[in-house]
Amino acid sequence: MKSEPPRPPNPPSPHSPTPGEPEPRREVKPDQPLGEGQSSESEGQAQGNPPQESSDVPAEPIRGVDISGILAGWTYNADQINARRVIADDGEERIQVRLDLGILQMHTTGRPDGSRPMGYESLLEYFEDQLDNSEEDRRPEGGPGDRGEERGPRGGDRGGDRGSEREGGPAGGKGEEGKGDEGKAGEDGKPAEFKLSSDDCQGLREEAVQYYHRYVAMMALEDFYGVIRDTTRNLRVLDLCRDHAAEDSDQEFLEQFRPYILMVRARALASQAINNSEPKAALHAIDEALDALKQHFDMADEPNAFDMSGEVQMLRSMRDSLVPKLPISPMAELKARLAKAIEQENYELAAILRDELKQMKE
Repeated sequence: MKSEPPRPPNPPSPHSPTPGEPEPRREVKPDQPLGEGQSSESEGQAQGNPPQESSDVPAEPIRGVDISGILAGWTYNADQINARRVIADDGEERIQVRLDLGILQMHTTGRPDGSRPMGYESLLEYFEDQLDNSEEDRRPEGGPGDRGEERGPRGGDRGGDRGSEREGGPAGGKGEEGKGDEGKAGEDGKPAEFKLSSDDCQGLREEAVQYYHRYVAMMALEDFYGVIRDTTRNLRVLDLCRDHAAEDSDQEFLEQFRPYILMVRARALASQAINNSEPKAALHAIDEALDALKQHFDMADEPNAFDMSGEVQMLRSMRDSLVPKLPISPMAELKARLAKAIEQENYELAAILRDELKQMKE
């Protein structure tokens, strides 16, 4: 079943132009901890010195990198998601999305930009691992769950040289970001409860935007397994920030996007089930998402928002279209035949069908 990919909803604020997208960050050089460039510039201005130009900016235009030919060969259509799969120079597959002013290119697995912050598949895996380690440290020694094993990154290599990676922070960002508060001691002498700083949450939000762009493209390409994987992953980001962010604003910020992510995930699950000729499984996926949406609005103390939600209306519409495709039960089929026999005054057949219904009920 071909399913039109969802268009991004209207941004709730100027700081979030796409679902899951956080407020913009100031630019930094690659591998430069956030704040270094700004602090030196501020000091220079305070002393009356003009800000110095970045050495990374070329003095002359660069030749041989024009992509006009590629853009000319792929027309942008504003009425749809323009996505395609390509083979990169390294022989691996990439996903490209045609934008009005260029092309967005992403890896098909792992983090869409291809980086491995802190040696992990993503910042989410890093922080989840830190959370697991923190919970272990807070358990009594020898208690349940005390594995006593060497800790290492999820999706990364255990052991190895971790120090140099941590100096630069995740993805070449802030040197202090990504550490959480799990290393500090609490009043009872045990490690403090794991908390995400505002910088940690901002990094997670920015990373979630990458996965958002990819799962929207994958929906357009009808790669439903990929959509399910990335939406499930972004829901984990929402849960982590909601449960472990130190600031209330960081706990609440991403919750506005939960209905959208739940809806897209349910559509992908239902679409894949339909492709597998399993309409009952498709119906079950939609019903589960509707239950999750109702719970979300109830917890937000907005029960009336459930019926007005665009995500709820879309899932209900999809559900209504699925019901006629469900296989008819034997008893329902007999009842329909009996009604038709009575309507046609075929009482002999009606008597036979009644006997069959009676035996089925017994």
